[in-house]
Amino acid sequence: MIHWLKRLLSTPAAAPLGSGHTGAAQSAAPAAAPHRAAAPAADGPSFEQKQRVESAYYRWLFATPDTASHGISPDESRVLDSLSILVESGQSGAALVRRMPGLIPQVLQSLRSESFSGAEIARKISADMVLVAAVIRLANNTRQSGATRITSVEHAIIVIGQNGLRQLITAVALWPIADLKSGPYTRQLAPRLWEQAECCGLASRMMAAPPETVPMEAFLAGLIQYVGLLVSLRIMDQAGATEKMGSPLFCLNLLRLARRLSCRIAQDWDFSPSVMRAIEEQQRRRSDTTSAGGVLLGLADYLSKTKILADHGLLDETDSSLFDGLAPAAVACYANLGPADDRAAAL
Repeated sequence: MIHWLKRLLSTPAAAPLGSGHTGAAQSAAPAAAPHRAAAPAADGPSFEQKQRVESAYYRWLFATPDTASHGISPDESRVLDSLSILVESGQSGAALVRRMPGLIPQVLQSLRSESFSGAEIARKISADMVLVAAVIRLANNTRQSGATRITSVEHAIIVIGQNGLRQLITAVALWPIADLKSGPYTRQLAPRLWEQAECCGLASRMMAAPPETVPMEAFLAGLIQYVGLLVSLRIMDQAGATEKMGSPLFCLNLLRLARRLSCRIAQDWDFSPSVMRAIEEQQRRRSDTTSAGGVLLGLADYLSKTKILADHGLLDETDSSLFDGLAPAAVACYANLGPADDRAAAL
């Protein structure tokens, strides 16, 4: 079913919310942008900056204390062994990820046409209350101040437009479901993972600068780079662990294996080679051979994790060391990410 997403990437992408060039992004940055000390321009954060944010992020994700053991527990070892077997088997684990509902491919197919029927799209969307809520919420967040509140799907579609619908529905299609039948790790961690994925996808799209990087592809790479971690959560749920998991060394190895699964799933779902390459490139230290998409994804990942941690009071975003070496466009993007509700509405 995900084949429709590949076809959609061949249609004109929505205009990016920001720019990869410094001029436009600086003019869009609000006055509340974080202060940063003068530093030479660089493509992205330093290794030390990334390590600081990564460590804090995974402590928050797994709710582990700073004093947590650095060794891998027997339960963690079993999970890593299971993931290794899955990776080496050549399978992607896509069967463990929620597949797109049957309705969504129909809506995406209709959106491929430049002369799509708003009435037909509205009829299809109205069959899925999750889509209805998301479409109306986005339309109301984009209406002009003082305008009448939008309550109908038909009106919302006119306000959002074709590209807005395409991006919104793609995001909805990938939303994880953590219902009562899920295990404890999926219930607790999947919402946190998705919060960061939304933020990363939005930051990627903001900074994308055609033709080097395509906004829609950048958006998708940000959303799905950690889909392998969702598979990992299912495996953790099935492990029957007797002790809490989330030690630093476990997280390091878990991320390495999960990214390989993300690449495999993206391949199974027929995403473009540039999306898969950008995700794969996060596995290694930055080099001169890293693609523009890979550099963009790495920077968006750093900014989104920093923002999530700041939102939860775990980092001080006025600390200039977090932004040393980042180009003004990246700092402006961070300032424009806004509160969590605004980010979700901007998808």
